[in-house]
Amino acid sequence: MDDRSTWDVIIVDDEQDNAGVLKLVFEFHGARVRVAGSGQECLKLLEQGIPSVLLLDVQMPVMSGFELLERIRQRPEWRNLPVVAITAHVRQEDQEQIMAAGFDGYIGKPVNVVTVIDEIERVMQTKGRQT
Repeated sequence: MDDRSTWDVIIVDDEQDNAGVLKLVFEFHGARVRVAGSGQECLKLLEQGIPSVLLLDVQMPVMSGFELLERIRQRPEWRNLPVVAITAHVRQEDQEQIMAAGFDGYIGKPVNVVTVIDEIERVMQTKGRQT
């Protein structure tokens, strides 16, 4: 089993319950978890340190996940950060839009707590990050 205690995860979701479930799952596996309730909070957390992976709700008020991703990809130091969309929109056309926007993967809501770690691990490996 890979050492997930080395993971630093940022979860961005304006719904505290959604973020809380993901936080518990990652902490159970030993990961360090930081939570942001908005795009602005996320940018501040990124300034404090680049995580192993960023989980990003695509539908948030003020700054959507798509807008936040665009801002992240503009910064050279964040450009290669694995960013995974967390969304309730899981139709094929939604998935295509998410991937076309530059996300590295997506996870549907409600999140499957049994498989989410493996799904994130696959994205990180594809992106060339150590897991």
